Amino acid sequence: MSRRSWKHYQPNSLRDALEGCKDFARDRQNKSVERIAAEMGLADHWVLYKWLQNGRMPTSLLIAYEKTCGINLVSRWLSASSGKLLIDMPTGRQGQARDIQALQNQLHQVTGLLMDFYESKTSAERTLEGIHNAMQSLAWHRGNVQQHRQPQLEL
Repeated sequence: MSRRSWKHYQPNSLRDALEGCKDFARDRQNKSVERIAAEMGLADHWVLYKWLQNGRMPTSLLIAYEKTCGINLVSRWLSASSGKLLIDMPTGRQGQARDIQALQNQLHQVTGLLMDFYESKTSAERTLEGIHNAMQSLAWHRGNVQQHRQPQLEL
């Protein structure tokens, strides 16, 4: 089984986003549902299991859940379902060659996905996911160029 690329993963539903956060915490931080619930301050981990099953977590706990799991898949899904892009806050740091190469690679892959989609070789969901991720990367670079004159301090 190949490892999931979490940086470019775009969930399809709220339940998928909640499950994805849990899977990320398990894969990258070796956290169980019980440990996630304890770090969120929940008295009973079965409540978290119920929320994961039906996709109905209280909004006031979503940020705590994402911080505990270490990934913001729920926020990504919420923004994408509203037709918005969610990008990391650009810091205005000097771009490096590997940043531009990664962007070029991503745009090249999206072009391939578009060609495959129009030839009915790939699904619309996969193509939209690729387009969304490429747009996020371009938007980050746009913001980084705008911030370049007043860079933030990296802590």
